[in-house]
Order: sequence, then structure tokens, then C-alpha cells
Amino acid sequence: MVRIIAGDRKGRVLAAPTGTTTRPTADRVRQAIFDILLHAPWGGPDLFNSARVLDAFAGTGALGLEALSRGADYATFFEKDRAALVALRSNIAGCRWEDRSKVIPRDVTKPTHAPAPCSLLFLDPPYRQDLPARTLAALHAQGWIAPNALAVIETAAQEPLPLRLNNAEEVDIPPEILIVAEGEDAPPPPVYAGTLLAERRHGAARLSIWRL
Repeated sequence: MVRIIAGDRKGRVLAAPTGTTTRPTADRVRQAIFDILLHAPWGGPDLFNSARVLDAFAGTGALGLEALSRGADYATFFEKDRAALVALRSNIAGCRWEDRSKVIPRDVTKPTHAPAPCSLLFLDPPYRQDLPARTLAALHAQGWIAPNALAVIETAAQEPLPLRLNNAEEVDIPPEILIVAEGEDAPPPPVYAGTLLAERRHGAARLSIWRL
């Protein structure tokens, strides 16, 4: 059961689609995300106040709806799966936030042009498909990313970091989660870069938070 954890709609149960196409972010992982955003030196409640939020690979919309519950001004949700879209629209209606949100039913790696840039982005894509960097590059090209925006990215715990590091010399990162492009068979470096602010592992998931 997926619930909104805190804020105006605390305890609100969210619908989730059946099947395995959508993998909702676990409540404990979502709690960890918002605890970091609230209590980190670069975070705090003002991070949400009047923020425009983008929830990519939205699924149930739990991340974007949680941000709205905590004071964000507006949320845009990208989702292409039909069953997930039914649940997402039901959750928005159940929260009575139709006037504070927009659902874009398409592949977020091929976004429409942004009506306004977003300061807080959530990306919880399918694991092991190298989607975060490509998605951010596409969103950037269409004007979705505000200067100094934050991106919260969930990947599988065993995946390397999803973006190139702008601050590699400032962070203590285990070498096994860095992509080192050496040799013919090595993967190419991610196509998008950011400043890593936080990195945590929660069971099968790895969270990384970036300044873009």
C-alpha cells in the first residue's frame, strides 16, 4: 500500500496499477528521500515552497504528490504506461490537485517543450537501462530544468552513478559505482553531468541527489 507520508495530504492512500510494468518507490525509500531533502545543509522546507516539480517515470505519482503535499506549487508528471496513467490520474483527482498538476502521457526521453522550468526533479526509471542521463539531457534541451535545480535519482544499488561527476575530487565515492571509460568494452560516460550532493543505498535501491 502506497501512502503520502507527510504534509497536507498525509496518510492519503494512492492507487497503484496491477502487474509488473510499474515499480512504485517504496515508502521507506520515499521517506529517506524527503528526510535528506529536508535536513541536508543545502535543503530545508524552503526547497518545496512554491517549487515547480517534475516527476519523470511517474507511475503512481507518489514522489510528485508527496512534494505537493509538502508545499510545492505545481507538479508535472510524465508517464507513458496506460495502466499507470489510470492510477496516476485517479491519485491526482483523489488529492483534488487537478489545478496544481499536469499529466503528460508520453515518453519522458522525448519531452515536449516546457511551459516553465522546474527546480526539483524526481527520476525513478526502470533499472539498468541508462535512462537518467539521457532523460536529463532531453529535458534540458526542452527547457524543463531551472538553473541550480535538484534532481533525485533512484537506480539499482549495483548500478554505477547515473551522471558524470562535476565534483569528483570533493566526494568519497566507492570506485565500483563510478563509470571509468577505459578499453574497448567499457561503457561510455553518461551524457549528462551534475554535482553530487548525497548518495545512499537502501536495500536494492541507490539514491543520488544532484545539483544540475
